[in-house]
Amino acid sequence: MSRIRLHPSGRTVDCRDGETVLSALEQAGYALPNNCRAGACGECKVKVLEGQFDQGMVLDMALSRAERKDGYGLMCMAKPISDELVIEFGTADAKPKLFPPRENAPFVVTDRIPRTPRIVELRLRPLGQPLRYWPGQYVMLGDASAGAPPRCYSIANAPRPDGEIVLQVTRVDGGPTSNWIHDRLDVGATVRLSGPYGTFIGDPSVDSPVLCMAAGSGLAPILALTDAALRRGYRPPVTLLFSASTMADVYERGLLSYWQARHRNFKVQVTLTREPREGGLTGRIPAILPGLFPDLSGHAVFIAGSPAFVEGCAAAARALGAREDQIHSEGYVSQHIPEAPPPERLMAGALA
Repeated sequence: MSRIRLHPSGRTVDCRDGETVLSALEQAGYALPNNCRAGACGECKVKVLEGQFDQGMVLDMALSRAERKDGYGLMCMAKPISDELVIEFGTADAKPKLFPPRENAPFVVTDRIPRTPRIVELRLRPLGQPLRYWPGQYVMLGDASAGAPPRCYSIANAPRPDGEIVLQVTRVDGGPTSNWIHDRLDVGATVRLSGPYGTFIGDPSVDSPVLCMAAGSGLAPILALTDAALRRGYRPPVTLLFSASTMADVYERGLLSYWQARHRNFKVQVTLTREPREGGLTGRIPAILPGLFPDLSGHAVFIAGSPAFVEGCAAAARALGAREDQIHSEGYVSQHIPEAPPPERLMAGALA
């Protein structure tokens, strides 16, 4: 048995003989960016400050010889061989350290998929180095020369080895950027993203039941968070409440059904606000929440949607005992864009 010490917090994690650092961290509830888990992508690259480890077989493109000389290792393959391994991890309270944003990173639109009558999904691949981000964060997309000032859109997928970023954009009446995306942005076009931004990532050391509430394209950051949590083996119950006007506005049903079938701890429930349906939930989430979760005092709560939706759900969660420090919301996003009109819609998941 070895001990992994996290710097600068000083917190420690036990690591069984033959276990990788990444696995030990995840078992202890700490999140470390990762994708391939096979030493090929470099996403879990961390600097080792003290101690020895067996790096195993990794690709030079994922961990260069210069990086190895400087003490870096890939934690998906690294196994401690000394009593203690000290690694750089997060901040003084052991929470994730945010990645520095990049400006105008070039991406190509590889696909666009209509998800609902008002939501289109963009799939973007990087032309250079992928953007490193935490699930739940957002990027800025626009083209000022086309009359589409940069706006904020939450990333709808967890990080992938190929760097693909998925955005789900709601058409906003009179919104120049959302209408440019819906009507004029074609597959094959090169766009530029800036980011990542935002702190809608929660505390990865929390090991409690999770309740996610989303409406419209506010589902995007919830999808990324859920994908990452289920992929790393999060065990406590995870429930997603998705609010939509009608069934035509409910999207990603296939993916959500797959997660529910594959992961016994994941459950999705849809409630409709403008279309009754037999045997299903109807009504706004704040109104139906007490009947579903009478006590939220032990839950971590994540909310994403319009400002009014976020405020209503947060108030309902507080009334049911949710602790303030466990309520994470993606609501207003303030931004200053020189020589551009102010955002006509400030909300989670998608800004016009």
